[in-house]
Amino acid sequence: MAETLSPHDGAAHGYRPRGTLPLRVEAVRQLRRRRTLVAFVLLMALPLLLVLAFKVRGASTPSSGPTVISLGNAGGLNFTAFVLFVSVSFLLEVAVALFCGDSVASEANWASLRYLLAAPVPRARLLRQKLIVSLGLAALSVIVLPLMAFVAGTIAFGWHNLRLPGNGAEIPIGTGLGRMAIIIGYALVAQLVVAALAFLLSVVTDSPLGAVGGAVGLVIVSTILDSVTALGGWRDFLPTHWMFAWTDVLQAQPLWSGMIKGASLSVTYALVLFGLTVRVFRAKDVIS
Repeated sequence: MAETLSPHDGAAHGYRPRGTLPLRVEAVRQLRRRRTLVAFVLLMALPLLLVLAFKVRGASTPSSGPTVISLGNAGGLNFTAFVLFVSVSFLLEVAVALFCGDSVASEANWASLRYLLAAPVPRARLLRQKLIVSLGLAALSVIVLPLMAFVAGTIAFGWHNLRLPGNGAEIPIGTGLGRMAIIIGYALVAQLVVAALAFLLSVVTDSPLGAVGGAVGLVIVSTILDSVTALGGWRDFLPTHWMFAWTDVLQAQPLWSGMIKGASLSVTYALVLFGLTVRVFRAKDVIS
């Protein structure tokens, strides 16, 4: 039977672009995937493993004064800061790159992307729905890790004031919780550039592993370049240069300049990369 077409736009009768690929459907699909389950299990298991490591070996205070690492067993808040310190430079980036880099590339790899577009799901809508769900999972991964660390650290090391690196001074728990919320918020913004880069590569390549690995690899290259002091002020424009700017909050009087610069750089890079993603996908010849 021939389709009944609208007299105005030639579309099939009853076709609504806004009704295609609902967020709920895409979210359920992504949540049910094995890589999602494995990723969150690993993120939740890491704090438990680190608690065990502290219980077995303990922590030593360096002669130059307490550090984020040596204060890791000083209480739940300090343990949370420690977990973020050791994971923000790699583990969180891998998780974010996994959720964003696997999003579109996996559909192409399964040869289902062209069928989604033939549904027909408008390209802009498909990208938007994929991006919203991917960013949601990436944000959840960044939040789950410190929350799990706080619960595990509080159970293992107690409900204590936040001790500050450097001089070992303490701030009340209420203030410490506020500082930790700021740190987690900054971590979310800082990971935007990783998410945007992985999402762009997910559109460029049909290989999920290539998209995820490419994003992580470029972040590693940025980290290596950031260690080259000969680059001078050029390092300020590297996406990973301000990765640990959140440690400025762990002072009696927080410093905000580094976090402001890092957040601004990450958002700027992300907007450019997201815009490039849309442009590339609109012009892409989808054959898989």
